[in-house]
Amino acid sequence: MNRARAVSRARIMRGLRRYLINGLLIWVPVLVTVLVVRFILQLMDQTLLVLPRALRPDALLGLHVPGLGAVLGLLIVLLTGVLVTNFIGRALVGIGEELLERIPFVRALYSGVKSFSETVLSNSGNSFKKVLLVEYPRAGAWSIGFQTTDHLPEINAKLGEPQVCVFIPTTPNPTSGFIIFVPASKCIELDMHVDAAMKMIVTLGVVGPSAYAVAAAAAPGATRG
Repeated sequence: MNRARAVSRARIMRGLRRYLINGLLIWVPVLVTVLVVRFILQLMDQTLLVLPRALRPDALLGLHVPGLGAVLGLLIVLLTGVLVTNFIGRALVGIGEELLERIPFVRALYSGVKSFSETVLSNSGNSFKKVLLVEYPRAGAWSIGFQTTDHLPEINAKLGEPQVCVFIPTTPNPTSGFIIFVPASKCIELDMHVDAAMKMIVTLGVVGPSAYAVAAAAAPGATRG
C-alpha cells in the first residue's frame, strides 16, 4: 500500500514538474522579450529630453506615451542621413571628426566605433557572412566563430599564409567576445545561417539549427547571412 502511494506521489510530482517546465518555456521568452522591449523604449524616450520642456509630449498631451522617444530618435537619424548626403553636411561632419581626432582617448574610441559601424552596417562589407568552426582554445576543442574579414595583407605577410579574422562571441551574451587570426586552411565553413548560430550561442547550445535549416542553407542559390 505504501509502495503504491509512493509510486503515485512520484508520478504526480513528475507530472507537475513537466507542466511547470512547459509553462516556463512559454512565459520566460515572452517576459524577457517584453522586458527588453520596455528597456529599449525607456532608453529611446530619453531623446525627448532634447526638446524644450513646453514641447515635450508629456506637457502637450498631459500624459506619458511610451515609444514617442523612439519615433523622435528615428526622425533624428533620418534627418541626419539626409543632412550628410549633401556637400554642406559632409563638410560639417568632417569638421566635427577633425575636432574629435585631436582628443587622445576620444579619438581612439570614436575611430574604433566608426570602423565597426561601417563594417557591420555597410552593404559592401562581408562581416558576419560566414559561420566558421575553428580549433580553439586548444587542439581538439572547437568553437563557433564569425568571419569578419579575410583582407589582412600585413598579417598574411608576417605569418606567411592567408589568415582569416574570426570573431568568437561569448555565451550567452554574444555582444562581447574576442577576435583571433586563423589560417584560412584551418577554418571549416558551416552551412548554418548566422542567426541560427547566434541562437545556438545564446541558448548555450541547447537550441541548434534543424536539419531542414542546414539543408536549405546548403542548397544552391541559398542566401547566406
